[in-house]
Amino acid sequence: MTALVQTLVNGLLYGGILSIAAVGFSLIFGVMSVINLTHGIFVIGGAYGALVAWSVLGIDPLLSIPPLMLVAFALGWACQRLVIQPAVERGNPVAALLVTFGFALIAVNLLTVTFSSSVRSISPSYSFINLRLGDISIDLVRLVAFGCGLALIAILGSFLRFSRWGRVIRATALSELGARLCGVDARAVYAMTFAVASAFAAASGVLIGMMLPFTPADEVTWTVYAFIVVTLGGVGSLGGAMLGGLLLGLVSTLTQTYLGAVYTNMVMFLILLFTLLVRPNGILGSAFKASR
Repeated sequence: MTALVQTLVNGLLYGGILSIAAVGFSLIFGVMSVINLTHGIFVIGGAYGALVAWSVLGIDPLLSIPPLMLVAFALGWACQRLVIQPAVERGNPVAALLVTFGFALIAVNLLTVTFSSSVRSISPSYSFINLRLGDISIDLVRLVAFGCGLALIAILGSFLRFSRWGRVIRATALSELGARLCGVDARAVYAMTFAVASAFAAASGVLIGMMLPFTPADEVTWTVYAFIVVTLGGVGSLGGAMLGGLLLGLVSTLTQTYLGAVYTNMVMFLILLFTLLVRPNGILGSAFKASR
């Protein structure tokens, strides 16, 4: 029983990180109807940015999150305006998909040239501290990362619900034509959406880098995980991303513990297939137009 409880705790903590890694992907897909294959690049870019801040500048990874989010925000804005928007305006989803794929390939090669393909990790002084609740051991880094992930999701939810830009983003997602008729600049909204999503992806990368080793090639993994989480939870739904991430984290850890790590991806994709067959809109349904 203790082993099962320990596995469930580890799964929930891991799932929280998957959730924050997926919210940006969900936001872009829900608002712009674009499958953003550059998502994993911003996640891994955040991890490498935190690595540089920690190893070169001596800045704690958690303290590097705000400045890295600002950098990712600016890069995301520029990427959307200069690279993705021209493809979106052609009205061809395949063009946008190919553009993001090509951008991701270029970015992966730049990261590899800069940092090499060696496995890296971020290990601040508190990395090896464990908290104990009876027979259950909780990794302090995972617990802190989980708490930061919840806080970031709450901040994003508040931004979308209460801020002017958030209301404009939700209005454009529901009806682009209606928003344009009300004087909304849809191009600016899409750029803001992509920039915000990129900032949160970079923040998740910092938390992931504190928990797991990483290489530039891992960007594919985090893009795929984000896609699975969003599909399970529901496009454009922050609650769905949270639920999908927790579910995927539990599935991953339970599979690794009781079946073996080699079966993890197989089980995850089987669950994805089952969800698409039974409830295509995800567990909580879809908040935005991408699935309607």
